[in-house]
Amino acid sequence: MAADTRTTADAAMDAASLYREEIVTDRKVGTIRVLVPLTAQGTPDPARKTIYSGEAQIMTNMGALPVSFDIEADTLAAAVAAYGDAAREGIERTMRELQDLRRQASSGLIVPPAGAAAALTGGGLGGMPGGGKIQLP
Repeated sequence: MAADTRTTADAAMDAASLYREEIVTDRKVGTIRVLVPLTAQGTPDPARKTIYSGEAQIMTNMGALPVSFDIEADTLAAAVAAYGDAAREGIERTMRELQDLRRQASSGLIVPPAGAAAALTGGGLGGMPGGGKIQLP
């Protein structure tokens, strides 16, 4: 999904994209958010499809991490039946993203800003002040 670049000045709601949100849970495993499309008058909009979105949590060393995922279904019963597979895919995707973030963080190079070496050496070329005598073979 693309990042939303609108500002608070663009905070007008889109009357053609309204949904009523309902939350369904079994109080054990997870939650399904049912997004029912509405017209601007608040009546169900049969021209658009109901959206089912699942939510779960995974435990990390930093605590519980919420995971959201879409469930491809046409009815609530089908969404409940598909919850497990969709949750597994959502958790796997989240774990891959976490691994990528860890890999990026661990391989990040720290590059000093331009001119930093000159500031350390008193503005000239050469090594650190003091002219050390250590030589590598």
